[in-house]
Amino acid sequence: MRPVTHTVSEAAVITAPADPVAEPVSVAPHEAPSPGDPVPRRRVRRLAPGKRLPASRWIGPALILAIWAIASAAGQLDPSAIPAPWTVIHTGAHLWSAGTLPTDVATSLRRAGIGFAIGLTAGVVLALAAGLSRVGEALIDGSVQLNRAIPTLGLIPLFILWLGIGETFKFAIIAIVVYVPIYLNLYSALSGIDDRFVELGEVLGLSRWQFLRQIVIPGALPGFFVGLRLGVTGSWLSLVVLEQINATSGLGYMMFQAQNYGQTDVIIVGLLIYGVFGLVSDTAVRLIERKVLSWRRTLGN
Repeated sequence: MRPVTHTVSEAAVITAPADPVAEPVSVAPHEAPSPGDPVPRRRVRRLAPGKRLPASRWIGPALILAIWAIASAAGQLDPSAIPAPWTVIHTGAHLWSAGTLPTDVATSLRRAGIGFAIGLTAGVVLALAAGLSRVGEALIDGSVQLNRAIPTLGLIPLFILWLGIGETFKFAIIAIVVYVPIYLNLYSALSGIDDRFVELGEVLGLSRWQFLRQIVIPGALPGFFVGLRLGVTGSWLSLVVLEQINATSGLGYMMFQAQNYGQTDVIIVGLLIYGVFGLVSDTAVRLIERKVLSWRRTLGN
């Protein structure tokens, strides 16, 4: 019997034996596309979050303000507990025209600025000493971790005994609140640099300063900016409490006095100013971070 052979061109028709009424299925042989044929495009699934919305940081606060205004206009909020937005705006304008609010704002800005500057300097210096030296790590890191475990506001009575009840202890408490997150994030970024970069620097023959400037500092900047944002927020959070202790001016003092007289609108004015200051300062740090780290390609940018 002669064997049956099929070439590729002859095996062009295949009939499914399971279905007797099925029509033959034509299978064309594989052919390479000609140069003139269009190249089929593969659909790519986009996983990135998309383009950044304009003024995205202010959309959430604006939505909360709109809900607050609608609920106040509909009579769903007790005016004695939560005044309407227009009442708060009128109160803030009255305090500003009377001259008390500008003084309180300037005092709070000065306290937050001085305390933040001290804490920023201490956090950076300690993190560099601990992250770039084994001796510095042994001397510094354990003490900072111990300080982090102690509630900072619980140190207020002790600092009052040490530094008095004036402005100095307020600066010290704000500095402690600021330096801890800056130290932790910068130290973590420094110690988390891949060891292969160290080997690369040794192979390239980089000096100690070149290694720090070209590899260590750029690699640690993202962690530093995270700590910086936390430190900026912490300076405002601690200021609320500190300005209610033996203070004669400041937003916290204004809110404490309003509490004694039951002036809810004045308290909300102070809270809103604190919130605006915190949001503006955080936005400023983000803008600086985006400018300094423009070489990175991340989901954020």
